[in-house]
This record gives sequence, structure tokens and C-alpha cells, in this order.
Amino acid sequence: MSRVLLVDDDALLTELLTEYLTAEGLNVHSVPDGEAGVQEILSGQYDVVVLDSMMPKMNGLDVLKNVRSQSTIPIIMLTAKGDDIDRIIGLEMGADDYVPKPCTPRELLARINAILRRAQNSANDQGGAPNSISVSDVTLYPAKRQATIKEAPLELTSTEFNLLEVLMRHAGQVVSKETLSIEALDRKLAKFDRSIDVHISSIRHKLGDASLIQTVRGLGYLFVKN
Repeated sequence: MSRVLLVDDDALLTELLTEYLTAEGLNVHSVPDGEAGVQEILSGQYDVVVLDSMMPKMNGLDVLKNVRSQSTIPIIMLTAKGDDIDRIIGLEMGADDYVPKPCTPRELLARINAILRRAQNSANDQGGAPNSISVSDVTLYPAKRQATIKEAPLELTSTEFNLLEVLMRHAGQVVSKETLSIEALDRKLAKFDRSIDVHISSIRHKLGDASLIQTVRGLGYLFVKN
């Protein structure tokens, strides 16, 4: 049973989400503030975290910053509806996805399942997938979910790893944002959704060479084969 941690001070929403997600077969635990959230997230007991952006003691972005210095666990941010700045900042700081509040339990479940499904698919593909994918000094080890550049460790979030894997498997070819969203995020690209762009920007920064991933205006992104 997959384990989900809810970090949110909204008791009514947390109770609603816990009841719904539990009925859908997930093991759900919740904490009401950011400080407790950091401790729980870093305990290593969970498969995915749902993190509210506004909380007492420590807000969601501070929690995210703290956790990302120590863990790559998938994190879905809950952000105020229409607050694009918080969403972009959250993605830039390492959130894997976001859901605007007020959210429906069904929408949140879909996002959680997309992350869990991708992780399960990676595990199932270990037998038939190549041990590594190497392009332009970057090497991915899909079974281990690890990456290196010039043999140095490359710290990627779960979503960043997924996106880079898709791009590298299609190295030398343009991959549309729609394809990236479906293959890496396991969902269709929503209108005005900038998630892919922000994640790609973060990957470029971590690679230390922005020229490895080129933007093909109006079409998508291309990982360059040297």
C-alpha cells in the first residue's frame, strides 16, 4: 500500500482528503504544520508528499527548501488558486507538481497516482530496460533512478529525472511539451501550464550547460547529441 503524507493546517480539508484517499487504497498520514512536516518527510516512511504552501511555524516553501537539501521524495504543492508566482517558485525549488486550492480530492488523487504509477513503471521496466543511458557526458541509470554528468552525481527530483530520461531516450529529436507531460508527468498538458518549462529550466541549471537542452520554439525541447 502506497504511503502518502499530507502536510496542511486545514483540519477540515485534511480530514476530507484522508477519508477519500484512504478509501482509494492509500495509506495516509497527516501533520498540521511545517516543522512537523519536515521531520515526517525526512523519516523515509512515505512515497509521496502533499504539501500546503501556507502553514504556521514554517511555510510550505521553507519546508520544500529544507527537504530538497536532503531528499528527492516526490512532493505535490497545494497553492492558492490563481497564485502563479507561488507555483513557479515551488517548481523552481523542486516541487514535482502542484494542485491549486480549493482542490477536489479526485484531482489530487489523479496527481498522486500519476507519480506513483511512474515510479512503479520504472520498477517494472528494470528487467528489459538498458542499465544506463548515456548522451553528451550525461548518464542515467533508470533502475536505480540515479544520474551523473561527467561522472559526478546529478541530484534530480523525481519529475526532473523523468523529463530528462524522456529527452535522452529521444536525443537528437524534438520532443513536444505535450509528449513530455504525458510520458514524464503521466498526464495531459493543461492550458497555460508552465510546469514543463520550469522543470526544464531547473534541469539546465543542474546540468551546468544550458546548451544541452535546446528550446525549439513552437515545437518543444531537444536534447543535443554531441
